[in-house]
Amino acid sequence: MTPQGRFAEIAREIGRAALITVIEGPRLGAKMLVLPGGAREGTLGSPEVDDEGARLADELMWAERSERRGALFVDVTFPPPRLIIFGAIDFAAQLCTLARTSGWRPYVSDPRGFFARADRFPDAEEVIAAWPEEAFERLGGIDRATSIAVLTHDPKLDDAALTIALRSDAAYVGAMGSTRAQAKRRDRLLALGLTEEELERLNAPIGLDLGALTPEETALSIMGEVVAQRRGREGGRLSHAEGRIHEVEA
Repeated sequence: MTPQGRFAEIAREIGRAALITVIEGPRLGAKMLVLPGGAREGTLGSPEVDDEGARLADELMWAERSERRGALFVDVTFPPPRLIIFGAIDFAAQLCTLARTSGWRPYVSDPRGFFARADRFPDAEEVIAAWPEEAFERLGGIDRATSIAVLTHDPKLDDAALTIALRSDAAYVGAMGSTRAQAKRRDRLLALGLTEEELERLNAPIGLDLGALTPEETALSIMGEVVAQRRGREGGRLSHAEGRIHEVEA
């Protein structure tokens, strides 16, 4: 199968890949497919150009946008992003609903089977009754399009999930808890061997400062921060923003 044919197949399966095409010069029309793990199919004409194409493909398939870069055009396809929620608490259902409405694929995990039931989270892609390590394995690991919200309020579960999440490629990691609870969590995670750099990735207390009171408002606060970080924004008011306020797809 040609790189173009394989790319079309992956797009139909809602997978992730990048197709690089030479659009100028003597190798006009040459194509190379790049997969998330770095595997390549086809060639752009030389090892040097192939390496540059692969670098651009890795950048843009995770940035999730197609672009022209010099003499190359990089076309990308990708699935909806994932939100993995640890803690089958009541308002996790509202977070699943909001995530689903926003085009995300939400998952819920909690080792307590009584709470981790599919009937409680109808908008979740899957509800997994397992400890974090097993849950991550069943979900195929953590990639750069995965965000993680830890909501359990149980140090045993929180710390187990965060130790894995903060050492992963996750785009976002957030956790519930008061400022005092965060200080205690920080001490525990340092004792478990996490570094200051790893802890800097943690968004805690989780969410934007909306003054949320209800489960629905709390879900909005969390989802707002998840989206803002995914897009490289601070989540402030648009009336205070400079430059373009919305990214417009071509």
